[in-house]
Amino acid sequence: MSQIRGRFKKETSKLAEAYTASVQFDKRLYPYDIAGSIVHARMMAKQGIVTEPEARTIVDGLNSIKEEIEQGKFKFKPELEDIHMNIESRLIEKVGEVGGKLHTARSRNDQIALDLRLFTRDAIAGAIKGIRGLQNALITLAETNKGTVIPGYTHLQRAQPVLLAHHMLAYFEMLERDIHRFRCCRQRTDILPLGSGALAGVSYEIDREFLAKELGFDRISENSLDAVSDRDFLLEYEAAASICMMHLSRLAEEIVLWSSVEFGFIELDDAYATGSSIMPQKKNPDVAELARGKTGRVYGNLMALLTTMKGLPLSYNRDMQEDKEGFFDTVDTLLASLEIMAGMMSTVHIKAENTAQAVQQGYLLATDLADYLVKKAEPFRNAHDIVARLVSYASGQDKTLDMLSLEAYKQFSPLFEEDVYSITVESSLAARDNIGGTAPKRVEQALANARKTLEESPA
Repeated sequence: MSQIRGRFKKETSKLAEAYTASVQFDKRLYPYDIAGSIVHARMMAKQGIVTEPEARTIVDGLNSIKEEIEQGKFKFKPELEDIHMNIESRLIEKVGEVGGKLHTARSRNDQIALDLRLFTRDAIAGAIKGIRGLQNALITLAETNKGTVIPGYTHLQRAQPVLLAHHMLAYFEMLERDIHRFRCCRQRTDILPLGSGALAGVSYEIDREFLAKELGFDRISENSLDAVSDRDFLLEYEAAASICMMHLSRLAEEIVLWSSVEFGFIELDDAYATGSSIMPQKKNPDVAELARGKTGRVYGNLMALLTTMKGLPLSYNRDMQEDKEGFFDTVDTLLASLEIMAGMMSTVHIKAENTAQAVQQGYLLATDLADYLVKKAEPFRNAHDIVARLVSYASGQDKTLDMLSLEAYKQFSPLFEEDVYSITVESSLAARDNIGGTAPKRVEQALANARKTLEESPA
């Protein structure tokens, strides 16, 4: 702030400097700020706004500054407020007054909009790569345990048998939708704002097509007011990240449940679990719990930015400085969560003997019994009632359905015959032989399709 004092007669208070400074968090934008500035300088030389030697001097200075930052030699100054002024000030120190020409034909408003869009494009690429990594871990787990059967649940009550691979494929589908959302976000991020100036455009003969091509943007913003005040692309990223984190949290919850003694379906690798400070026997699913917990902070970042933006008149307002910390936190949290979940899922041990035992409990074949009666012309609602009473009877006898005699079956319907004993877990799975069902051959094909997706559409 102290660098822009022409209008003012007093220096900015130290409290105000500290309160308004953003360089402590926006300094991570330095590679994008420098890349945008280099292209801007080259464009100005092309258009005759600065000379070719001046542009070369500016570009060389910017590249030198980038090296200083990467080598940890650059001194960030809070009194210079943000990453843009820190770089520009250092540029002038290094190359002299010609460095002051860099800011011709642009404003910090379109400059920060550019930096954020460049950063977000990379964040989207990182998110898609992370999702693909987790999908690969899930599919590998499914392929390794293709024959494993688990209880499928509704209301957290055992419902019908399904293949573990089918269950993992459900998460593959969720994550595939996440990828589609991020790709859509990329389309609306890929718009060049540079050239919009502070809010009204610029009065120089600039070449925005050149800027867009050199910076890899598909489109150019159509309205300068909107370009400098639009943060929809950040909101879209945070919304897509929130949904993705919700999916990770659901998977994490199942990992927490399945690794408990009460379920005993899986054992976590030691590398992805922790012990207790007081109870020696404990093996806690802390990684999954933290992924579940971190979902809330990502939701919070989305709501914070929505709240910031909801009352802002056009065009830029300083409130929008609050767009970055939460956004950066969302990016970091999502990428770290995807990576750690992929590592955890790639090392999970499935206790197939326990899942098989669980499938035999809870009368999971009751629906198959109802379908059996329907195929013998009993209306489904009647069949449902018959089997419900049959299950109640078996439960009262502390027996499973396959332990009942044929005479016991016939007490509930004369349609039951000896072939009722052909209803098994295997027949139940095989009966769900339709697209999207849990029949082994359908799941086999779904796994092949998923693997093909990973191979043909990598990150």
